[in-house]
Amino acid sequence: MVGEPLALYVHWPFCVSKCPYCDFNSHVRAEIDEAAWRDALLADLAHEAALTPGRPLGSIFFGGGTPSLMAPATVAAVLDAAERHWGFAPGIEITLEANPSSVEAANFHALASAGVNRVSLGLQALDDRALHFLGRAHGVAESLAALDTAQAAFRRVSVDLIYARPDQSEAQWLAELGQALSFGTEHLSLYQLTIEPGTRFAALAAKGELPTLGSDEAAHLFEITRAVTAEAGIPAYEISNHARPGAESRHNLAYWRYRDYLGVGPGAHGRRGHLASLRRKKPENWLEAVARNGHGLESEEPLAPFTRAEEALLMGLRLDEGLDLARIATETGLSIDAIIDQPAIDRLSIHGLIVREGDHLTVREAGMLLLDGILAEIVR
Repeated sequence: MVGEPLALYVHWPFCVSKCPYCDFNSHVRAEIDEAAWRDALLADLAHEAALTPGRPLGSIFFGGGTPSLMAPATVAAVLDAAERHWGFAPGIEITLEANPSSVEAANFHALASAGVNRVSLGLQALDDRALHFLGRAHGVAESLAALDTAQAAFRRVSVDLIYARPDQSEAQWLAELGQALSFGTEHLSLYQLTIEPGTRFAALAAKGELPTLGSDEAAHLFEITRAVTAEAGIPAYEISNHARPGAESRHNLAYWRYRDYLGVGPGAHGRRGHLASLRRKKPENWLEAVARNGHGLESEEPLAPFTRAEEALLMGLRLDEGLDLARIATETGLSIDAIIDQPAIDRLSIHGLIVREGDHLTVREAGMLLLDGILAEIVR
């Protein structure tokens, strides 16, 4: 929408080490030419800016592999260019993902000086054995030291944890969650362990060597997590994200509210108007494309009205605030009845899974873990 602030995602593809539960293993590099990558990011950025004039940035998110190992000078160069191209909305949120290692923590104050004002710190667990299982190189002591440094450097800190791990008991998770709440951060991202296809975890699960929790046990942990965080004043505002009122991730809210967002860097996705953009995923291919074309785009595909409506439902129903069906209808040109199946909503409402009040649709807490199935029921 013209004039509405944009969200910008900057993908830094390189990882510090191999990881058993993500797909970045092919992006591990012993060394890189930082200047070449900085210049390519700036070119990719300029291409997107030329297509979106007159819209300030409301948020910037550095994510991907290990962006906290980017040279602070590269981060500063990207932020300076972004401000020149678009301008910053008042109170812009600039987030960077980081692992809690001492090597990365050494960069935190310099990254804050470069303009980063929020960090998402991937603690993942507060138990050394669990961290080893998750393939993390850091231990709990190193994590907590990095957290102290982050809280001293950045205005806002978010902590990521993974629960519903194999053999994790309710008491163990409650102790870990209580410790996380004691840190005093305003935002927690609490994810249930998922098994991604093609990872080492998936191979172990297929052989029966990964003792995952049952669905009922995982659902119970989900319920008590929401209860405990709400009691602590950090309620869930999305399936896996919890924040004090006003401390929600503005960048992620742009995704979940289905606003336009731009993606630059290898493999980055974007939504610009009615187009879905995708950058080349392999780092070297992206770099070559930028040198050849001035950008790293692999494709730009127009999204049909119904596809946009479906995506808006998929994203918006993750939020505890729900979504406005009238807005989706206006932005897609479809009628509400063409988007949703009201009889299906009525059936699900009887079971306390979803509620429609006028044009506002909300998934209740009992329906959050059934969201995929709910969407299959209600989407036309």
